[in-house]
Amino acid sequence: QVQLVESGGGLVQAGGSLRLSCAASGNIFSINVMGWYRQAPGLERELVAAITSGGKTNYTDSVKGRFTISRDNSKNTVYLQMNSLKPEDTAVYYCYADGTATQGIVYRRFASWGQGTQVTVSS
Repeated sequence: QVQLVESGGGLVQAGGSLRLSCAASGNIFSINVMGWYRQAPGLERELVAAITSGGKTNYTDSVKGRFTISRDNSKNTVYLQMNSLKPEDTAVYYCYADGTATQGIVYRRFASWGQGTQVTVSS
């Protein structure tokens, strides 16, 4: 069982910044991809940004140049630095991670989600 705990959401004015953090814990052998998704009311959950264990990143077009994803592999933690925030960035942000977990000699693939953190950008 791998758990993800997010922190850093909140209320900010348009043009402001927030930094989200997500720490993975549990019987982790390795983590492949870590990322952030978001879901606004009435809309489907969408990928915001993702990063591989080797540092390759991917962003949705609407956040390119404003958001930066990074990770600390030694801490199993992923970050999302969000600058120049816009009201349309308002959503619940979910952390995601997949990889391999271990329990003794048994190795299993996992894919886990965090509980979500609210980001609200006021105009």
